Amino acid sequence: MTSSFARHSRFSDPGALAPWLADVEPDIGRLHAIASGLVFHYWANGDIAAHGFAPERVGEISLRYADTIFARLRDLNPAPLSESRKPTERMVGCCRDFTLLLVALARQHGIPARTRVGFASYLIPGWALDHVVAELWDGSRWRLVEPTLAEHDDIDLLDVPSDRFLVAADAWAACRSGDLDPEQCVIAPDLTQPHLRGWPHLAHNLVHDLATLNKHEMLTWDRWGALADRDRRTVDRTRLDALAESLRSGDDERIAADFTDPDFRVPDVITSMTPPELQPEKVTLRPV
Repeated sequence: MTSSFARHSRFSDPGALAPWLADVEPDIGRLHAIASGLVFHYWANGDIAAHGFAPERVGEISLRYADTIFARLRDLNPAPLSESRKPTERMVGCCRDFTLLLVALARQHGIPARTRVGFASYLIPGWALDHVVAELWDGSRWRLVEPTLAEHDDIDLLDVPSDRFLVAADAWAACRSGDLDPEQCVIAPDLTQPHLRGWPHLAHNLVHDLATLNKHEMLTWDRWGALADRDRRTVDRTRLDALAESLRSGDDERIAADFTDPDFRVPDVITSMTPPELQPEKVTLRPV
């Protein structure tokens, strides 16, 4: 199963722009350095307009597929990806986009790579923040790699400890056992809407991580099946306990079987709640 993650999904495939990725050195450290310089986070540094971006460029956060993202990057600066970019020559996006591009670069060079959805404790002390990172196979094990940050004083960005980034199933299990307060699991501490924190968002990330392990690298604000209800009340916690147990088992066949459940499988048409408006929009995905 590991080898399947060395092949592109419909989301990570650079398509006609594959030759543009060819000069990137297939080394995890180098891949990380390049991916961390391709995206400008749409809110982490404040208003993007204050950094020289036209306000309408916030719409780039809706770019879903790697080929369209790489096309946008090439429009902004056609220089090789290995060359550094000014902030305004980067795509406006979020942690999912940093991660998708790292996964795309790795897969293009035959390195097994996948997206992981969960919660990071190293972004704001005292909080487990909603986050997306990459997981790359180094030849002997899966290694969590943090592409959103170019540097960090406290953790190894190329080998993030699994207790500092909790994949969604580990966060769910920790909250169910009482080892972690679900109210610490948030998109951001100042966002108080119930569906953006606690159990509803733990469930959201659990289903999203199932999708990524089945090579569906979705936008973080996408909803489908069990997630169609904003408060995630359509699936009881017992079923989500079973899903978390399955994801933690690492059993590829079991994880693939879970993804056949209509409550969890990504359909052809999903609902996307793009910030900041958060208005539901129906999106038809590209065919596989």
